[in-house]
Amino acid sequence: MTKPIVAIVGRPNVGKSTLFNRIIGERLAITEDLPGTTRDRIYGDASWGGHEFTLVDTGGLELSPGSDLIQKVKEQVEVAIAEADVIIFLVDVLNGVTVPDADIAQALRRSGKPVVLAVNKADNEQRRQEALQFYEMGIGDPVPLSAYHATGTYELMDRVIALLPPPSPATAEEGVMKVAIVGRPNVGKSLLLNAILGEERAIVNEAPGTTRDALDTPFRYRDQPVLLIDTAGIRRRGRVERGVEHYSVLRALRAIDRADVALLVAEATEPMTAQDLHVAGYIQQAFKGIVLVINKWDLVQKKEKAPYIQQARQQLRFMPHAPIVFTSALLGEGTEEVLAAAWMVYQERLKRIPTAPLNKVVRDALVSHAPPMVRGSRLNILYATQTGVNPPTFVFFVNNPALVHFSYRRYLENKLRQAFGFDGSPLRLIFKGRERD
Repeated sequence: MTKPIVAIVGRPNVGKSTLFNRIIGERLAITEDLPGTTRDRIYGDASWGGHEFTLVDTGGLELSPGSDLIQKVKEQVEVAIAEADVIIFLVDVLNGVTVPDADIAQALRRSGKPVVLAVNKADNEQRRQEALQFYEMGIGDPVPLSAYHATGTYELMDRVIALLPPPSPATAEEGVMKVAIVGRPNVGKSLLLNAILGEERAIVNEAPGTTRDALDTPFRYRDQPVLLIDTAGIRRRGRVERGVEHYSVLRALRAIDRADVALLVAEATEPMTAQDLHVAGYIQQAFKGIVLVINKWDLVQKKEKAPYIQQARQQLRFMPHAPIVFTSALLGEGTEEVLAAAWMVYQERLKRIPTAPLNKVVRDALVSHAPPMVRGSRLNILYATQTGVNPPTFVFFVNNPALVHFSYRRYLENKLRQAFGFDGSPLRLIFKGRERD
């Protein structure tokens, strides 16, 4: 990364996510009035006083974890501290100086990183005076603030900005491939992300729903920049609980919107479910590229892929162009094939077809199969042109757009695919009428 990194660290439920959202300027991190809502590291680009940096929200830090999941949260926070250039240590004035606060302060001193001590929930003069008690932790001058009421954040960020190192020289990285990893809960999305990166970037736990926020991770593939987005599992609408999981689903759908290519992860141990098809429908409607990743292939006894491919093709009839890859994220098998397929789809989405060969294919299609009659009139396509990429977008100038039947639209799309490819990517076909004087 070329931008400095600022991490918000503190024990559970002191308001880290609220402060994160306040600094970022949007509700990017999940906030809920219960401890442990934020589990993974959440990244966001921020700008303050002309200085750009990456802000990291972290899970509540407990130095003596009482469960395997809390231990993993602790490890994630430690990674965030190691990555950070400046740390905001957030405490809660309502609880005063606690033993966990003192323990975290000691750990931060050992890190050797610049630390700004922020005392949250100081929303009146009495509480701002009570914030002075945090001097005893010996970690610097406390900055009283209220993240919820947006008071004190300017002083906090002025202190943070003063400690930031200058940004390292930026390299031009145009055309970053953005890949979202999506699917039902507990199909192995976070394991797949970790296998691709070769490190435990996302928390992996047997309990469904461990990943709640979308996680952005930049890396390079074939010496090209790539952004991986891990997401919370998407459940059927009727099974989405209010609160944390609700916002997780919204972010998963938002991650699909942000992506160029979506890796739809399904399980080899069971047929694709209605929910898998719902997620595929989201991807199709957003005109995003898709790779179907059949995970947990190591659990299948008979390694015959043909029946799985046939069944998946039958179920995904509306996306016959989707590449299918078999993986075992747990064993790290098949990850290279996943990346190769995503890269292929991305390149197909950037393909641009010259107007002359495009119109030859359209004319041949009209000759082979004339448009059907609609209310006594027939569609006449005057000419076509490609107007955009990612997704590939084609405009057809016709006598009357109302005469375009959905079956003929599908026929034209199939002819374009036969001639030019576009594997793994929906095509956007737009029909425009002739302009009249």
